Amino acid sequence: MTNKLALYFRLIRLDKPIGTVLLLWPTLCALWLAGQGAPDWRLLLIFSIGTFLTRSAGCAVNDYADRDIDKHVKRTAERPVTSGRISGKEALAVAAVLMLLAFALIQPLNSLTKQLSVVAVAIAASYPYFKRFFAIPQAYLGVAYGFGIPMAFAAVQGTVPPLAWLLLLGNVFWAVAYDTEYAMVDRDDDLKIGIKTSAITFGRHDVAAVMACYLAAGLIWLVCGWQLGLRGWYLAGLAVAAGCALYHYTLIRGRERMPCFAAFRHNNWLGAAVFAGVALDYGLR
Repeated sequence: MTNKLALYFRLIRLDKPIGTVLLLWPTLCALWLAGQGAPDWRLLLIFSIGTFLTRSAGCAVNDYADRDIDKHVKRTAERPVTSGRISGKEALAVAAVLMLLAFALIQPLNSLTKQLSVVAVAIAASYPYFKRFFAIPQAYLGVAYGFGIPMAFAAVQGTVPPLAWLLLLGNVFWAVAYDTEYAMVDRDDDLKIGIKTSAITFGRHDVAAVMACYLAAGLIWLVCGWQLGLRGWYLAGLAVAAGCALYHYTLIRGRERMPCFAAFRHNNWLGAAVFAGVALDYGLR
């Protein structure tokens, strides 16, 4: 039983929380922005736990979808499903339980938030299949990882303003940047098995594309924050985030596996810098 639980923990990436925090930072920013710096603590709790549950469920679905692909990729060959230590049915059962828990969690929220949650589940469940035919599946991942933004605005304000969708677009650019860094790690394996990724699509322009996406995300965040009246501390947070992006350039320009993976993981600090700018700008007024 202990061994089985350890496999389930690996299935939902409890040992690799970076995906959860990359999903959490934009969601927290949206809660602060929608609540004008004073988010309801109950919403913070619901969305934080929900972020963990939905990301974990998404990992289980991803491993089920990629069970015949992961065995050909060096980094993923030992994942529980593709290695046969957990069955595909078990992975889907785990995902279903986690999704049901997440849906139960949002029952106190308004109907619009619940409706958006259904869309979020559909996007998360379908993402693993996009790499079969979509040239830049990382963009779809950005929608999946950023869908907490419109949900947060819906939960706080009962509506989703245009600015929330603009923030979601910014998250798409950020996700394309960091997940292209991630895809650069597996590029050789992905080319052999015919999987589509942004690292392959961008080709020799991959580094330039990553930096352009960071720039686009930063400009969108700047515009959105400015429209909401955020100034000094927020601009400082964006400046730190820009510094993180420049640091990533030094890591990925050689296109080596481990530095590219390090750049991907370092996006935790980039997201944290943006959130800190939002929270401090409201909190220190």
